[in-house]
Amino acid sequence: MAASSSAANSQSPALKTYFKTPEGRYKLLYEKSHPAAVPHHSHGRTVSQLTVAYLKEKPPNQNSAAPSTSSSSGGVRSAAARLLGAGNGSRALSFVGGNGASRGVSGSSRIGGPAGASAGSSCSQITANYDGKGTYLIFNAADTLFISDLNSHDKDPIKSIHFSNSNPVCHAFDPEAKDGHDLLIGLHSGDVYLVSLRQQLQDPGRKLVASQHFNKEGVINNSRCTCLAWVPERDGTFVAGHADGNLYVYEKSKDGTADCSFPVIKDPTQFTVAHVKSSKSNPIARWHICQGSINSISFSTVGTYLATVGRDGYLRVFDFSKEQLIFGGKSYYGALLCCAWSPDGKYLLTGGEDDLVQVWSMEERKTVAWGEGHNSWVSGVAFDSYWSAPNSDESGESVMYRFGSVGQLLLWDLVMDEIVVPLRYHPPGGSPTYSSGSHSAHWENNNIIPAGTLQPSPSMRDVPKLSPVVAHRVHVEPLSGLSITNESVVTICREGHIKIWVRPGHGESNRSNSSSDLAVSSSAVSKDRVVTSSLSSSSIKGSSSSSKQHSTVLFS
Repeated sequence: MAASSSAANSQSPALKTYFKTPEGRYKLLYEKSHPAAVPHHSHGRTVSQLTVAYLKEKPPNQNSAAPSTSSSSGGVRSAAARLLGAGNGSRALSFVGGNGASRGVSGSSRIGGPAGASAGSSCSQITANYDGKGTYLIFNAADTLFISDLNSHDKDPIKSIHFSNSNPVCHAFDPEAKDGHDLLIGLHSGDVYLVSLRQQLQDPGRKLVASQHFNKEGVINNSRCTCLAWVPERDGTFVAGHADGNLYVYEKSKDGTADCSFPVIKDPTQFTVAHVKSSKSNPIARWHICQGSINSISFSTVGTYLATVGRDGYLRVFDFSKEQLIFGGKSYYGALLCCAWSPDGKYLLTGGEDDLVQVWSMEERKTVAWGEGHNSWVSGVAFDSYWSAPNSDESGESVMYRFGSVGQLLLWDLVMDEIVVPLRYHPPGGSPTYSSGSHSAHWENNNIIPAGTLQPSPSMRDVPKLSPVVAHRVHVEPLSGLSITNESVVTICREGHIKIWVRPGHGESNRSNSSSDLAVSSSAVSKDRVVTSSLSSSSIKGSSSSSKQHSTVLFS
């Protein structure tokens, strides 16, 4: 099934290898996948998720764990690796990765062969050297976690980590981790592992090495771990969401096996926070957020606010430090599946089972636009923090955001000075607010929703409608996620096949410098993002009018 799906992805005549935007053409550069022998649904069906990991240069004082195999000739192999891997981005030999990491075939442990060995790997092997910086794709399929080199031509992953008792379902990476333990992995069983990505790459085996284990065998919560996130600006603090509506706050410096207990939840319909009594306990707090699954979580750039979406169809936004609900709102239909913050923290995206993308304003605490164009569930959303509008004026008064959403791939331009209600709906001095007891809008001078209010979905007639700039079918299977780097848009389908779409103006000619360009924290926000396309003055004007045509606000 995996083999046929992979073949279909590469051979389907309906799938194009490019798509057009106002600023130019995005081209399919690489495809990544897992070995065809990966068993499907061995511990229940799971959907593939994608994490882009920006691995920095190894600090001089950071020691890696010893590999699980004998290292008696490690010095000779390392010297050979350095000799054969000629620098960052070298492709002189077939086994030199795009991130400059020299590796033998043992670096990619294929499914189906002996533990720690690859099919056809009888030749002499070279120890991997991943001390340098690089950019990696982490994704799960069935009972295995895979790691691929984003900048390499190789389709197969360079590392496979097998889980024998439960499937990996979510993961999160911290590029700022000070002790090297930067990769979180959540399992269907509720277990959470914390490991060093670099150590996993350096080890030739198929098992986790030097891992910390939290919620072992579901001792604290035995429901599925649905989502993980590092708390920005708090070294070593992370949160884990579960299928029963609970979210736990952990500190990685504390023992993950320490005894921990929380009081019984008296009213499952209410948001409550409980703290542990012992300073040694881990997790340190439990947030009961909703009935049903927490499907996705996202922190604002500096970690002030936490957004969650769940099976009950509500977005909830919390002040994380104060442990207070700021506001929340309902989908038009069904569960919400994904959420993401704008780089400046002013807006939120949500998507879900109503096939719509909603744009929420933090200032106004409500939906300010909704996008229609998907023909299936919206399973992933992301702002493009590296994109700048070709027609951006220097005053900064006109703000445009580019964001993407997937089921199929859609790209949107959100122009803030166009997000207005037609004058026939807009009395002087008024702006729309929504009462807690009605789905209809009314007009008054004060448009701020009271803190802690969960709002019903507003009437679609009273909220501006967006149309996508791009609507493109990029995979045979429905998409489950996307990630946006400074050079590309990366998409993944439910079955674990990945495609990398290079931006206009980028390509093979500048791939040798891609590692240094890409090694930027995904959480970093800069006011002077590089414009990703080189356009003349006339073409900028053309794309300006084209962008605004696509971004026109419509009303149903």
